Amino acid sequence: MQIPFSSSTSSSLGIEWELQLVDQQSRELRGEATAILDELRAKIGERDAAKAKHELFESTVEVITGVCGSVGEATADLAGTVSVLRDLAERRGIGLMCSGTHPISDYAGQRITDDNRYSRLVNQMQWLARRLLIFGVHVHVGVRSPDKAMPIVNALMAHIPHFLALSASSPFWLGGDTGLASSRSQVFASLPTAGLPYPLEDWPRFESFMETLITSGTIETIREVWWDIRPHPNFGTVELRICDGLPTLMEVGAVAALAQCLVDRMNTQIDRGYRLPMPQRWLVQENKWRAARYGLDAQILIDGRGEVRSVRDDLVDLVEDLLPVAHRLGCAEQLNDVLVILATGASYTRQRAAARQADGDLTRVVDTLLEEMNTGRPVVDQ
Repeated sequence: MQIPFSSSTSSSLGIEWELQLVDQQSRELRGEATAILDELRAKIGERDAAKAKHELFESTVEVITGVCGSVGEATADLAGTVSVLRDLAERRGIGLMCSGTHPISDYAGQRITDDNRYSRLVNQMQWLARRLLIFGVHVHVGVRSPDKAMPIVNALMAHIPHFLALSASSPFWLGGDTGLASSRSQVFASLPTAGLPYPLEDWPRFESFMETLITSGTIETIREVWWDIRPHPNFGTVELRICDGLPTLMEVGAVAALAQCLVDRMNTQIDRGYRLPMPQRWLVQENKWRAARYGLDAQILIDGRGEVRSVRDDLVDLVEDLLPVAHRLGCAEQLNDVLVILATGASYTRQRAAARQADGDLTRVVDTLLEEMNTGRPVVDQ
């Protein structure tokens, strides 16, 4: 089975941001995506309206950039679409926000979007699909040839705990504290074609594996392989899907800059004849769990002998190491925002602080997330 790959000439960037529609009175999710997207289409036209689309539940809208050359361009693209959506939503008494899970809403009360693809997913996966009331940020970075796609996917696996710890924003599930920094990552990993990617050495092996999955009826198309990191042949990108939903545009820009810099450097390393490392899958699995459980306080394994290091310290070193790449790509400011997140705390810590201040009332957490979405910056000093 041959899978064409639309190679990118540069480390181009695209971002997908899954937003929650929240009733401003009850703070519960409200399923009005279809009505809002219909109004959006009438307001700005079919082509621009393609920058916002349905997701599995009617209480979600996904905002999508075009193909961008820089992080600044991508975040400006997102901000423009969100501004129009916010106006349409507020007329209905709905606010926009983002986090890996909604702190209080129950998946059992949510309407599935009327779409054949989603109906098929629910029919096949049953309870696993019906509880997917989770929200993420996906970052696409252009790759210059299919020969580079799988080596880059494999090498990026070593950074899964870094992206997850930095973005962790789902400590609450169904109104209770899970004890995790990212419950979303654990919910999503329950799907049979989600979670860590399989370590396939090259593009022909990827093609062969996809053919096996399709022939066996495991999937209908390769779009149904929801790995934490995957190649996206149609876009000519590597797509990082590991991140929890990020509440602020600043945080979206930070993880996008980290992703773009890493992929760009790996592109260059392959050009220079360097063989990218492929981490052991068991080690990545352990580190992903540690990041999901402890977030930025995780101690991650750095080798097969059991040596560990703080993911915070690793992120600080990674930012310093990537700054020359970031200056060349024009995203040094956004990459340095990784350090801002380390200083202010990732979303899971901010949400728990809001809950403590309100004596456990999680509607206060929702209010904080709504405020962060509107201001574009984290709310600190709870």
